[in-house]
Amino acid sequence: MVKNWMRPATCCFTGHRIIPSSALPGLSAELEQAVREMMDRGVRRFLCGGARGFDTLAAQTVLRLKRENPMLELFLVLPCRDQVKGWSAEEAVQYEAVRRRADRIVYVENTYVEGCMHKRNRALVDNSHYCIYYMVQHTGGTAYTVDYAVHQGLEMRPVGLSSEKGG
Repeated sequence: MVKNWMRPATCCFTGHRIIPSSALPGLSAELEQAVREMMDRGVRRFLCGGARGFDTLAAQTVLRLKRENPMLELFLVLPCRDQVKGWSAEEAVQYEAVRRRADRIVYVENTYVEGCMHKRNRALVDNSHYCIYYMVQHTGGTAYTVDYAVHQGLEMRPVGLSSEKGG
């Protein structure tokens, strides 16, 4: 995993798996702006959990910006090797495209076991200084991860509707 001395240059992402199609254009634009803000602060390492929805959007954003700034690094911190089990074919193709282009991949567990998603979420936060998040409801893994990040003292940057609701 990322060494603690690297934390000031590291940002993680967390967010919901379901993004309403009407929210996608605005969220995409705001996410790119947030990543650029992190780059202006010296962040070069972005940690992503590889889930559907916001994680995929975040990883794709970093990979797109990496074309103009090759110093950026995308680290995937994945819960297990069989994460895409049960995903649609389209989602699995997007996941593989991101996975192939990642600079580093860390698996929390080899196969799905109870608690591996929780361990992945904690690893994202424990190895970051900043957190960009998309949260429109305070439930589930996203809410847990945001709360954990706040308690760990990360600098938080909401995107999407979360910024309208105060995060």
